[in-house]
Amino acid sequence: MKVGFIGLGNVGGKLSGSLLRNGVDLVVHDLNADLVDAAVAKGAQRGESPAQMMRNCDAVITCLPSPAASDAVMQEMLPEVGPGKIWMEMSTTDEAEAKRLGALVIEKGGAAVDCPVSGGCHRADTGNISIFAGCDRETFERILPFLTKMGRRILHTGDLGSASVLKVITNYLATANLITCCEALVTAKAAGMDLNTTYEALKISSGTSFVHETESQVILNGSRDISFTMDLVKKDIGLFQEVADRAGVPLEMNPLMMKIFDDGIERYGPRELSPNIIRRLEDSTGLDIRAPGFPPEMVDDEPEEPGYEVIPQGR
Repeated sequence: MKVGFIGLGNVGGKLSGSLLRNGVDLVVHDLNADLVDAAVAKGAQRGESPAQMMRNCDAVITCLPSPAASDAVMQEMLPEVGPGKIWMEMSTTDEAEAKRLGALVIEKGGAAVDCPVSGGCHRADTGNISIFAGCDRETFERILPFLTKMGRRILHTGDLGSASVLKVITNYLATANLITCCEALVTAKAAGMDLNTTYEALKISSGTSFVHETESQVILNGSRDISFTMDLVKKDIGLFQEVADRAGVPLEMNPLMMKIFDDGIERYGPRELSPNIIRRLEDSTGLDIRAPGFPPEMVDDEPEEPGYEVIPQGR
């Protein structure tokens, strides 16, 4: 199967790298020519345009920063969609938008999947990330072989759009974890606790989380670098808010989190690294939340393993 990949940013560049590393016939495209050159140097073919890629590939993956970007690319690809073609949306996007664009593909005889990833850029780099896939079962079975080349745990979430709902739910939880980890670390420092000991106490306790075990490390290093920015957090929890609003759920935590990130963006800029939301508390307390011995960025030290389908409990 020939696969096109559009969007070679922090996540897309790593996912496409896993496809290349595992022998997939890959064509790539990005507005940043340097990113395309780097992928071509690793063995990818250079795509001329989204339309040309949909015309010449069996499946085209989009991994883009916003629903608007995905829409723009889809409008270019749509004339080339037909029976046998697959569009895979790996961006974090709105459920309704995934369904709308997917319906355009399906109307022309193609298949559509929303298949966002979760688990951090460091796991995207090694093929150990998790992938959600929303589509009919027949399409899922067609794409499963190369999903397992990009990720370790692959979950069929149901119909088109279901993966996008679950993705923004997980990002909401990750954001809540980040904010509470920041408050916990600053409070520990203010209370006179050693931050290295604090990190370990949280890690081995009921208060631990994936976010603590990863993002707290780069917070304590001072780099705050997880290759994710405040504007992207705000987009993601905004999408979660839209899901809740459509479902009539009166959220309390998420509106507060959106205000916190609005304030962080106003103070530090939209492209500030997201863990630097802790600077709001550092600035207000005068405390420096750093400690020795933590890495500047997360690296996945687990060996790459063959991917597999995750079967929901009780099935």
